[in-house]
Amino acid sequence: MARYSGLLGRRIVVTYRAGDIILPATGNLAADSGKSIFLEESYKQKGSIKTFRWEIPYPCIVEMNECPEIPKPSASESDARETSAEAALQHGTLELKNRLA
Repeated sequence: MARYSGLLGRRIVVTYRAGDIILPATGNLAADSGKSIFLEESYKQKGSIKTFRWEIPYPCIVEMNECPEIPKPSASESDARETSAEAALQHGTLELKNRLA
């Protein structure tokens, strides 16, 4: 029986194990096979809509929560870069600069 079938079509945040590291993933729960879940994320690239889907086996799932927020599309690539740079600085991450030797 599928463990997560009640969350199908909803946006979720999953923390999963890939080898020796723990990774986060956010996407829409597209399917639940009973052995693994399938997340799906759509994005726009060069004017066409692309869909990325990945599989996470049940034994690799560390934590899963429903994510109520829907991502806002960025107006342009430069806006997205500025926003990500601001977010990185707000979370205490250091900004690295390219240095020429």
